[in-house]
Amino acid sequence: MNAVVTKAERTVIALVERLKKDGSEPVCAFLYDKRELRGRAQTCADSLPEGCRLFYAMKANPSRDYLECLAPVVYGFEAASIGEVRKVREVSADKPIIFGGPGKKDYEISEALELGVMLFHAESMHELRRISLIAGRLGKIASVLLRVNLRASFPEATLVMAGRPTQFGIDEADVPEAIQLAQSLPHLQLEGFHLHSISNNLDAHLHALLISVYWDRVTEWKETFGLTVRYLNAGGGFGISYTDLDRKFEWPVFIKELSRVLEEKRLPGVELLFEPGRYLAATCGYYAAEVVDLKCNHDKHYAVLRGGSHHFRLPGAWQHSHPFEIVPLEQWDYPFPRPEVRDVEITAAGELCTPKDVLARDVRISRLRIGDVLLFHLAGAYGWTISAHDFLSHSHPDHIFFEAGQEDSQ
Repeated sequence: MNAVVTKAERTVIALVERLKKDGSEPVCAFLYDKRELRGRAQTCADSLPEGCRLFYAMKANPSRDYLECLAPVVYGFEAASIGEVRKVREVSADKPIIFGGPGKKDYEISEALELGVMLFHAESMHELRRISLIAGRLGKIASVLLRVNLRASFPEATLVMAGRPTQFGIDEADVPEAIQLAQSLPHLQLEGFHLHSISNNLDAHLHALLISVYWDRVTEWKETFGLTVRYLNAGGGFGISYTDLDRKFEWPVFIKELSRVLEEKRLPGVELLFEPGRYLAATCGYYAAEVVDLKCNHDKHYAVLRGGSHHFRLPGAWQHSHPFEIVPLEQWDYPFPRPEVRDVEITAAGELCTPKDVLARDVRISRLRIGDVLLFHLAGAYGWTISAHDFLSHSHPDHIFFEAGQEDSQ
C-alpha cells in the first residue's frame, strides 16, 4: 500500500472524514473525481492520430455525471442496451452513439433507430435480417458494422472475446456470407467492421500490432468484395492493472506505434474508432468502506467492512486483491477500548453471508482499528453497476462526485 499523496486523494480523505463526522452509520461510499476523468479522456482524444475517433464505452460506468463530464470531450458513446442509449439521449440529443451487444431485442433496435444511433454492431446474420426488417418498417436505413470473431492469436489479456469460441460476433469463416447478406438487405448500409477482440491488455506494443492485424483483415475484405468501408471499430481493451500498480498501459507508446501502423496501412476514407471504458474511468473512482469488526479465525485476521462485493463486485469476479489505503479516523463512540491489530496480514471481507465476499486477501498492514476506513483505488469502472446491489437488502452506499474542491452527492 502506497502513501496517499495526490491532491485528489487528499480531497477523498477529507470527504471520508466528513462522512464519518456527519453520519450516524459506518462510512460506505463511492467517490468519483470528475477532473481526473475529463483530463484523462482529453489526453487520449487529443493524442489520437488524424482520422481516429474516441468513444466512451459507458458499460464501465454509465452514471449521468460521467456522461455529462465526458460529452464535451469524446466523439461519442458506445452503448450495450437501449437503457444506455436512453441515458445518452438524456444528456445529449445528437451525440453519436454506437449500439452493440450480443442480444439486442426488437424493441431495442426500433427505439435505437428512432433515437438516431450512428451505428449498430451486428452480431449475427439473424440480427442483420432483424435490423433491416425493423428499419424498413420505420422507413429508415440502418448503418451497421459487422462484429467479427477473428480466427487469430491475440495478445494475452484479462478478457478475450475473439480467436476462440465466444458468444460475440460472427465467425471469421462466415464473413463472406455475412457481407453478401448485408449487401442484399434493402434497409441496411454496411459501413465497416467491429473487431474488438481483447479487453484489459497491458502491452501497448502488442495492442498496436493488433490494430495492424485488423487493418490487414479489413483491407482483404474490402478488396475481395469491392466494399466501401467508412469505419473500422477497434474497440477498447486498453488495460488497468489491479495487482501491480507500477504496471501501466503505456498510452504514448501505443500512439507512436499506432501512427506507424496507419502510415503503412491506412485505407483512404476509413475512420478508426476506439471505445475504451475501463481505461478512461477506473482511475477516477474510489470505494470507501469502514471497518466494523476485526477478528482472528483459524489464525487468519479479518477486517469486516460495511460494504463488500454487493457494492464492488470486481475483485471477487476477477479473483484479485484490490489495492487500498487505510484512512485512520479518530472518532470512537463506544465506552470500551478500541480493538486494533498491528503488523499482520488481513483479509478485507464484506458484510454478506458468503465466504466469497472478499475484496482483498492477506495484505500486510502496520496498524488497523475498528472505525478506520479502507479506501479502495481504481474503483471508477465496473464497480457499482455490475454488482448485486440488493443481495441481503443492505443499504446502498453514497455516491459522491467531486472536482476542484466542489462536491455534490446523490
